[in-house]
Amino acid sequence: MNKKFFSPGFVALMLVLLLVTGCNSGKQKTDEPFRAAEVFPTPERPAGQTHVLELRAEPIDTVRVAIIGLGMRGQGAVRRLSYIDEAKIVALVDVVPESVERGQQTLELMGRPAADSYTGEEDWKAVCERDDIDLIYICTHWDLHAPIAVYAMEKGKHVATEIPAALTIEEAWQLVNTAERTRRHMMMLENCNYDFFEMATLNMAQQGLFGEIVHAEGAYIHDLRAFLFAEKGEPLHYWDMWRLKHNEKKDGALYPMHGLGPLAHALNIHRGDRMEYLVSVSSGQFGLTEYAKEKFGEDADYAQRDYKKGDMNTTIIKTAKGKTIKIQHDVTSPRPYSRIHMLSGTKGFAQKWPRTGIALEPNGHYYLSDTALDSLLKVYEHPIVKEVGEKARQVGGHGGMDFIMDYRLIYCLHHGLPLDQDVYDAAEWSAVIELSQISVANQGMPVQIPDFTRGAWNELNTVTYYTSD
Repeated sequence: MNKKFFSPGFVALMLVLLLVTGCNSGKQKTDEPFRAAEVFPTPERPAGQTHVLELRAEPIDTVRVAIIGLGMRGQGAVRRLSYIDEAKIVALVDVVPESVERGQQTLELMGRPAADSYTGEEDWKAVCERDDIDLIYICTHWDLHAPIAVYAMEKGKHVATEIPAALTIEEAWQLVNTAERTRRHMMMLENCNYDFFEMATLNMAQQGLFGEIVHAEGAYIHDLRAFLFAEKGEPLHYWDMWRLKHNEKKDGALYPMHGLGPLAHALNIHRGDRMEYLVSVSSGQFGLTEYAKEKFGEDADYAQRDYKKGDMNTTIIKTAKGKTIKIQHDVTSPRPYSRIHMLSGTKGFAQKWPRTGIALEPNGHYYLSDTALDSLLKVYEHPIVKEVGEKARQVGGHGGMDFIMDYRLIYCLHHGLPLDQDVYDAAEWSAVIELSQISVANQGMPVQIPDFTRGAWNELNTVTYYTSD
């Protein structure tokens, strides 16, 4: 045999062929279904627990509320809840005394009685332990959302938390197990589910206007650079610059809920379908460094830091019934705000950004005219918007959707009804954060999404926003 066949290159090639052949032989069958990496297996439900789908609790005549965290979101909550007769704010909690005082001033302006003030670092525990509070309303920085929520439920309180409800899969399971064990409501305050267009298109989807929804897209595209780098004393300041720290340390879909929440309800997630696995990729990081250089100078500490968060993250989710969801996250690019909010079905299409429009069969190539669109949105205006939309516009809060969210929370607690969003929504939507980080770190590897309902996702067939009727 010619010795050239024994060259190092030839030997290496033969080894690769043998390895490939070996990997493709044996018990693996080409017709077996693809399985995503099972990074977080679903644990067995602890003995004595049952699911809390459509959980009902005893009606509460006046919902006594403690607000923990009085930054930008917390201050707005003080004002909005003061418009609701069935709610009474009894405690205000924040480590910044001036923020508590601002909340008290708002109560006075609204003609509401003063609340008890708390400013200690762990005073939130004492508030959760009080026996004259029904609802803990959490507006702190992200890291405290799950710990406070779990502690509050353990003390017998219902919980509403700003988003995200959890930062890890472990925290998500803590929320689920605690809610199931204590039978307390745990709602993530996803206000975008109550935007007027989102509620109208949810109504359209539930009435079959789009046919079978096949694909949906959402996003959180919001230039936050001025917020992220605002130091103490500057406007738009995040306490202790906590949000910049998350963008410095993590890469993935760090804030997927605004885009995902309305889509998940339109697709009846865990009410007839479930999110099965995701893949996620991020662009490189450019925007934070460039902004820091421009604001602080090229040699400044902020300009020299190694920020992990890629400017644009794109996450694709596949559901058990074959639907797909695309979620994007970008808080560092000079772009107009967008949540996209797109639904695409077998009979029609709707999208809010960059252009609000709807297209329907048999003319799916073309958007409806502005007149036809306005007429359709009026016909399919969600019943809850018909009931409270005018007041919501007057009160405000992202155009009124924040008020509808608070109104619905208090309404359901007052009437003993299931909340519009449950603990499984909170866990599922928040789980995308850590799962996307894993996928990004592994070149877009598919990662399974845990079934937080533990098999109960197909017991219901639609999302329902209950009324006293």
